Amino acid sequence: MKTTYFKYLSIGALAFTLSACQSETTGTTETETANESEQQASYAVTDDLGNELIFEEVPATVVSLIPSNTEILYEIGAGEKIVGATDYDNYPAEAAEVERVSDSVVFNAERIIELDPDVVIGYSTGGPTGYEELEAAGIQVFVIESAESFEDVYGDIEQISTVMGLEDKGEEVIGSIQQQIEEVQEKVSDVEEKRQLYVEISPSPEIYTTGQKTFQQEILDHANVENLFGDLEGWPQISEEEVIQRNPEIIATTVSYTENPVEEIKAREGWNSIEAVQNDQVFFLDSDITSRPGPRIGDAVELVAKTVYPEAFK
Repeated sequence: MKTTYFKYLSIGALAFTLSACQSETTGTTETETANESEQQASYAVTDDLGNELIFEEVPATVVSLIPSNTEILYEIGAGEKIVGATDYDNYPAEAAEVERVSDSVVFNAERIIELDPDVVIGYSTGGPTGYEELEAAGIQVFVIESAESFEDVYGDIEQISTVMGLEDKGEEVIGSIQQQIEEVQEKVSDVEEKRQLYVEISPSPEIYTTGQKTFQQEILDHANVENLFGDLEGWPQISEEEVIQRNPEIIATTVSYTENPVEEIKAREGWNSIEAVQNDQVFFLDSDITSRPGPRIGDAVELVAKTVYPEAFK
């Protein structure tokens, strides 16, 4: 896990008041009152940029600037505290009702400052964050770097749950995800030969797929599926001729912004020679589930495994 945090607890004194009254016989009546108070003092959590944020109390309001972090907040039970989210925050359903303050690229700093949240859960892809205006206004920004692995996702859940004072719930969520993935892997463990999958994340004429060192590759690995373009890295642009030449047995598209992407693939000139097209093995995979590094990664693994090895789930 990538979380580093320190917590300081101050525990109030436990006072007992005892009174005894003795009768002229040998009986004793004892009354005991106990009052225990526990108060959490300030605590510090270090974000992915190495910045240590000090919280005097658990945040009551939060703004989330990327859908995956919004999903984490809801999953750990802090969803009702979200007062600002992005245009693409659509899961769970309640997230769609939260005020929009960002398109996931550009955020409305003026409105966020007006909302005055106790913390902003921001994100970074390695470049400048642009959160200076928020920080200058006295708003704490906790930055999560874009996850590249499942371990990163577990770390994100752990960090955010610590910020929100819900460490136990965060651990519970992580355990549930890991159990789901283990159950899927058990179902596909008897696969004698991995099936080959071509994943299309951008359609023709500018086709992009996923390769090694990506979040999607880790999903395929956990589902015991071979990536057709696993010899490449990142999100490479490829040609139609390359796909035809490699002849995938299964095709999955995550493209959700074109009409009927499955039929579009089947209708491409020359693609009728591909095994996946001939055998009607072209499928749509929910892009939100398969692209967001959040608490639904177990669902992503299960979705891919069911698509490639449906017989294992009968």
